[in-house]
Amino acid sequence: MSVTTVPIPPIEKGSLTKLWAGVAVAVLVAGGAAWWGTEKAVSGACSAAAFAPEGKGASAVERTASGLRFQAVHAGTGPMPTETDVVLVSYKGTLSTGKEFDSNPRAAFPVQGLVPGFSEALKKMQRGGSYKLCIPPALGYGTQANERIPANSTLLFDVELIDFKSMAEVQALQQQQQMQQQGAPGELPPGIIPGQ
Repeated sequence: MSVTTVPIPPIEKGSLTKLWAGVAVAVLVAGGAAWWGTEKAVSGACSAAAFAPEGKGASAVERTASGLRFQAVHAGTGPMPTETDVVLVSYKGTLSTGKEFDSNPRAAFPVQGLVPGFSEALKKMQRGGSYKLCIPPALGYGTQANERIPANSTLLFDVELIDFKSMAEVQALQQQQQMQQQGAPGELPPGIIPGQ
């Protein structure tokens, strides 16, 4: 039995290079389309309708290098919180669908340790000011989901910065309150001395 070989026609010079160039172009087009689709989705959630009209105290919407969109609806006064401060805020958080996922008229929490977009925004606020935020998924909860916030959600917030203090001031106030609850040193609790 003899084996017959079938001649393979030669590949034209440069064909392999053209093939790889085509694959590279296809990858770039697919990546660009994915980025454009994501950017379009975030931009849609952060449309002008999510913010107050500019004027009458409301600033223009600012987009930071990280992608946070931030607007002062009513500017506050004084310094801004730092990473090591504790803030007291009133806030309402909604999804891009308009569904509210959280709100609190008086919430205290440290600036650091929050989702990155919220921490970044707090450091741009002043006491007494009210603000609107649009936090893209990468600065929010990303791919994590819970019962109120689906994965890859853009978060919209209305926030009022009521006050802020340094962590040292907060700890000193806590110690002072504990001492008042326990009674000042040298004082006897009421009811120990008859007639009190």
